[in-house]
This record gives sequence, C-alpha cells and structure tokens, in this order.
Amino acid sequence: MTIGPNFESVLQAARVGADWAWSAIYRDLSPSVLRYLHARGAKDPEDVLGEVFVSIVRSLDTFAGGESEFRAWVFRCARNAAIDASRRESRRSLDYVADDELRERPGGLSAEEDVLRNLAVDRVLTLLAAVSEQQREVIRLRVLVGLTIEETAQVLGRSCGSVKSLQVRGFAALRREIAREAVSK
Repeated sequence: MTIGPNFESVLQAARVGADWAWSAIYRDLSPSVLRYLHARGAKDPEDVLGEVFVSIVRSLDTFAGGESEFRAWVFRCARNAAIDASRRESRRSLDYVADDELRERPGGLSAEEDVLRNLAVDRVLTLLAAVSEQQREVIRLRVLVGLTIEETAQVLGRSCGSVKSLQVRGFAALRREIAREAVSK
C-alpha cells in the first residue's frame, strides 16, 4: 500500500505535526512494519512498532526523498529497532508469567486455532533457518513487506545486485530444503 500522489503534502503536514498526516502514514506503513517485526522474531512486536514510530517522529526532519525512499527509511528504522530490542532482550533475565495470564487467549483464538497458527509459524521459521541471516533478511523485506529491490538495498545498505543475489540464493536454498524434506517423508 502507498500514499501515492499526495505523499509530498502528507509528509509536509506530518512535519508540522498534523494528526491526519500521521494517521495516514501509520495506516499505510504499520501493518507491513508489524509483519516484518513478527518475522524477525521480536518478542513484543507491537512495542517495537511503537519505538519505530517514535523514532520516525523524532527524526522526520532529517529525511529527504520521495515515497519509495521514505518506505526504505522507515524499514531501516524498523530493522534497527528490532536489532536493538533483540540486544536488550538477550541481556534481560527471564520473565515469569502469572498463571492467570497464561489462561487468557489473546485475539479470541481458540486453543485449536492457536496451535494451528503456531505450527504454521514454526514451519516457516524452520524453513527460513536453512538460509543465511542475510538471505532471511532479504526474504523478509521482499516477500513479507513487499519492498522493491532498490528499497531493500537502501534498508540493508547494500547494492541492488547484492540484494538480487541474496534473494536468488535464499530461494534456491529454500527449494532444496523443501525438496529434501519431501524426499525424506
């Protein structure tokens, strides 16, 4: 999804603090940023999403470019926030959860739906484990988020050729893993 031809006016309005402009930016980008954060395995993706948008608000004046560059910039902020959250989490001790909290089912899912969703997520994560971290990152940004080769290159600070190569090698590794599993069953 994109803001489209109104991007410049939305960006200028956001720079002066117009609520409607921030709402438009959030509505446009938050679903794909949240998917990306989930795919990166963020422990609390909604919390990291909030950090991403706080970062965007604070540094919007430093941004220059069009809508495509803006999307890449936002996902670079998301990537950095996810890395920071992961580092913080690795230094944190274990959090214990009260029994009452464990009994609650978020999102109204039944136990069966929750199990099926977790199995699907586990399957995807298992398959992605067969590729390198760089290939995983490219696949997340290209497939889950829908960024272009150029936008992905901007987010990762790589050349377009490097992104294309990582994508091709990543998909080839996934195909080999799926074929290997099919043969062994």
